[in-house]
Amino acid sequence: MTESESPRRRRSRSRRRRRARLRRILLTTLVVGSLVSGLAGWVGLRSWQARAHLVNAAGLAGELSAHLVGGDTARAQRTLAALQEQSGAARRATGDPGWWLARQAPVAGANLTAIRQIAIAIDDLARQAFPALLRVDLGGLVPQEGRLDLTGLSAVSDELVAVHTTVLRTRAELADVSGDRLVGQVRRALAELRGEIDRLAAMTSAADRASRLLPPLLGVDGARKYLLVSQNSAELRATGGMFGAYAVIEANKGRVKMGAQGSSSSLGRFAEPLKVPAEIRALWGKLPGIYPADVNLSPHFPTAASLYREMYRRQTGVTVDGVLAVDPVVLSYLLKATGPVRTSGGVALSAENAVRTLLNDAYQRMSPGEQDTFFADAAATVFDTLFARNVHPNGLLSAFDRSIQERRILFWSARPEEQRTFGDSRMAGALPEQDTVPTVGVFLNDGSGAKLGYYLRQTADLTVGDCHADGRRELNLRVTLRSTAPASGLSESVLGLGQAGDPYTVRTLVSVYGPAGGSVLDTRLDGAETSVGNGTERRRQVAIVNVEIRPGGTRTLEISLLTGKTESGTAELWLTPTATPWTTHVVTAPSCSQ
Repeated sequence: MTESESPRRRRSRSRRRRRARLRRILLTTLVVGSLVSGLAGWVGLRSWQARAHLVNAAGLAGELSAHLVGGDTARAQRTLAALQEQSGAARRATGDPGWWLARQAPVAGANLTAIRQIAIAIDDLARQAFPALLRVDLGGLVPQEGRLDLTGLSAVSDELVAVHTTVLRTRAELADVSGDRLVGQVRRALAELRGEIDRLAAMTSAADRASRLLPPLLGVDGARKYLLVSQNSAELRATGGMFGAYAVIEANKGRVKMGAQGSSSSLGRFAEPLKVPAEIRALWGKLPGIYPADVNLSPHFPTAASLYREMYRRQTGVTVDGVLAVDPVVLSYLLKATGPVRTSGGVALSAENAVRTLLNDAYQRMSPGEQDTFFADAAATVFDTLFARNVHPNGLLSAFDRSIQERRILFWSARPEEQRTFGDSRMAGALPEQDTVPTVGVFLNDGSGAKLGYYLRQTADLTVGDCHADGRRELNLRVTLRSTAPASGLSESVLGLGQAGDPYTVRTLVSVYGPAGGSVLDTRLDGAETSVGNGTERRRQVAIVNVEIRPGGTRTLEISLLTGKTESGTAELWLTPTATPWTTHVVTAPSCSQ
């Protein structure tokens, strides 16, 4: 009996064991599922909290910037305290064990890691960089009563070095965050923060360089002389405008004064042309080495500045230490900080009318001799106001920062060790031979021999296209030029040589520079193929198109380009600064590695 039931009992015990294992598996699954659900809910809650704190922090950072520029230190301190509270809360919300565990997930983990790094970056800036910026006495960066305090500048320099170090470290940490597998909202937030930090890094880098360079530039080790030249945007050149009026700036022990003044036309032409780099000569012939007004047909400012310095030396016997170029738009920005001024001739200049007065009214109402006198008078008046009047430093620094970002202030030092310090900064105006991000240049040179650039309006749209198997990428550029010039009523000074035939037609030579190591493929004007001048400069292919625009007319250039090898889905535009700012739009795309 027992022996006959034994197999049955064994089968029964086996079934009980299987049911017990199944119950354990089900129980374990339920427990793990509950933990995962709870973790997901916890991370979801923390994500929502972190997002709210980060949004608040972004708004407060914008307010802080406005308070700093406006010089409202008390409100800036309160805003900084609120910003630190929000950034700290975001950092804590993304730093607990639950968040760390969720970051190990294969897909969601990449997004949670990116959010964590964004929170850390904002908090580091709020606690390490921004407080130092508040401590900086910005007055040490601008002259007061004709003199720059070189001792105070040294203290400012120490703070700025610390700020710049923090910004660079934060940027490097964010650069290590992979954009792969990120959802659109997180990818956009990461890209926007990187862009903001890039802009902050450019500003702190410029301030850091300025604090280190200003003492020697302003004569702490001995007197210096510089040529200050006005780029006349009414007659366009690649770097901004024809070099028109000039003045000698003398600096010694931090004290600055204006010396001799004149116009480029007074330097004459050079029967024995100056030596011009071969690539520029292939594009523009000997013109940059013959005429002071043509030294900047190329966008590479160091070449233009060195040519102009040598021309000035040959004609006057005076050797200057560098060249500083500005345009009337810079003047309008400075007048916003200083307030209106009145020249000795009784002409009122303000932020609102400076560009129109200097680039149009003077040519309409004055003879050539009167124009030269007026330009010299205006330069001296603004210079005296800037260096003699006690102007709030924040307004001046804001004007300088905007001007540098728009490439309206350019500087070249004849001393190589100083010039190297400027590197590839916007103020150096150097056309780089390598790109960190594919860069397309659109540079304008007047071909009319007239002052019609004041009436030009321009837009540029750049679209990042397909990736090629060889690692290059397509770019599509669209440039639109419109003339607002009247069909009659302009003076001879405005109409100039009228080299387009009809004196009211604007002739503009548009130079399109491809990305470094890339190429310019196809160029069309108003939808039709057009003749193009070709060349290269500093590892960039160049296409030059003659565009003639009748009064009220519009012309459109469409150019296809290829980059060098890159994975970048972004691109940048470098444009000639004009009397009326460009309207631009850059359409980005995913990285080629995504």
